[in-house]
Amino acid sequence: MTNPANPLREGLLARRIAEPCTIVVFGVTGDLARRKLLPALFNLARDGHLPQSFAIVGFSRRDWTDEKLREEMGAAIREHSRTRPDSDREMEDFLARVSYARGDLDDAESFVRLKTQLEEIERTDRLPGNRMFYLATAPEFFAPATEMMGAAKLVHPANADGPWTRLIVEKPFGRDLESARELNAHVRQGFDESQIYRIDHYLGKETTQNILAFRFANSIFEPLWNSRYIEQVQITVAESLGMEGRRGQYYETAGALRDMVQNHLFQVLSLIAMEAPASLDAESLRDEKVRLLRAIRPMTPQEVATCTVRGQYGPGSLSGTAVKGYRGEELVDPKSVTETYVALRLAVRNWRWRGVPFFIRTGKRLPKRASEVAVIFRHPPHQVFEDTSMEDARQNVLLIRIQPDEGISLSFEAKRPGLKMNLQNVKMDFRYGRSFGNPAPEAYERLLLDGLIGDASLFTRADEVDRAWEIITAIQKGWAQMPAPDFPNYDAGTWGPEAADRLMHDVETGWRRL
Repeated sequence: MTNPANPLREGLLARRIAEPCTIVVFGVTGDLARRKLLPALFNLARDGHLPQSFAIVGFSRRDWTDEKLREEMGAAIREHSRTRPDSDREMEDFLARVSYARGDLDDAESFVRLKTQLEEIERTDRLPGNRMFYLATAPEFFAPATEMMGAAKLVHPANADGPWTRLIVEKPFGRDLESARELNAHVRQGFDESQIYRIDHYLGKETTQNILAFRFANSIFEPLWNSRYIEQVQITVAESLGMEGRRGQYYETAGALRDMVQNHLFQVLSLIAMEAPASLDAESLRDEKVRLLRAIRPMTPQEVATCTVRGQYGPGSLSGTAVKGYRGEELVDPKSVTETYVALRLAVRNWRWRGVPFFIRTGKRLPKRASEVAVIFRHPPHQVFEDTSMEDARQNVLLIRIQPDEGISLSFEAKRPGLKMNLQNVKMDFRYGRSFGNPAPEAYERLLLDGLIGDASLFTRADEVDRAWEIITAIQKGWAQMPAPDFPNYDAGTWGPEAADRLMHDVETGWRRL
């Protein structure tokens, strides 16, 4: 199923190809599988990254058949895939490898039947027994499903000769420190840590991965990457959407802190602030990320009161259209105190970042969708331009745009043409689409292929999850000791509660306008 669009490129790059295997998607009838996983698998096969021999088994409780699953998968791929099949035959060849397994995730007999089905597929298709399990299910099924897999002997021993077994687990991995540790204990009853791949799709984004290349493949930036030259770092993940469809039911149990900060924003923070790994192998890279998170001390209740701000959107307007507040969304408690906005001020307690505040914010129903990192440099230590032409001079800002319009820009002062020394802020701008031309693969394509190959670099390790939850749980406990928030405290279509500005009381530049 290799894409023949440009045969001249064949062989120019070393293609990463997975070993023959069977891929089992638990929750195959859900939205994640339909929008992301199935299109990603199709594109991997189409681009030649899947082997000649592979099988896909979809597992769900719905009363479907092989034919029904293939029909639904074909529709999902045509609607959501970044590429389209060149012919009906191409789609038919892919779907011919798909079969359906009906069962319940908490029913032992369902997993016994699944084992029989997998063994039959492996025997018929001459597959070696390699298995990738993907838990695209509600979090409450993670523990029972993994225990059932172990009990049914679906899992091959780790680090043994013969076929391998790997497990990809979706977020959220726990609700707090205690539940994350409990979930880890359950999952490890059936799987070794080396077999567990905790996924965060932000690490599959090209711009997120490019942070590593930008920092450690360019010698001009590393000497500046410290508190001597950097005043502050801002990380923003803004969403214009609210609770689309029935997402309010999930969000009521999560909130912005659990849903976004514990995973996505902490991953970006780790890549921006960590030390250089000894190599890019999975353990070296993850060692440095964990070391960085350990340099962020969990907050005391007093620090929670002064270094965190939470918000919830009320009715407002986006792009001229009136939108309801969070409490008016479907399946949301009319008196909900779930936060849809979080802003944090964090300190990384090591020599490199001493005294540099890291500001993190994320929110729903903000004016636009955007994710970016802004590294804001200090003013020059001695001001040689002492006349009024410097009144509007701005700090140098290195901006990493994660989405949309992915790229990197650096702002600096330049002399404006004329007979006086007047300065103007200008930019050097790199954009992925303009520089490379080729569309980037979807994040799930990269992560699925890494999982199939056995590269855990872009997946989170147990100790990393544990430390992230230590930081988050301290904030949760601090909030629990504070009076109930007066929600809603920002209008939909604005940049969040005004109280977030107080986190920046001692820095020159406030929150960036996106």
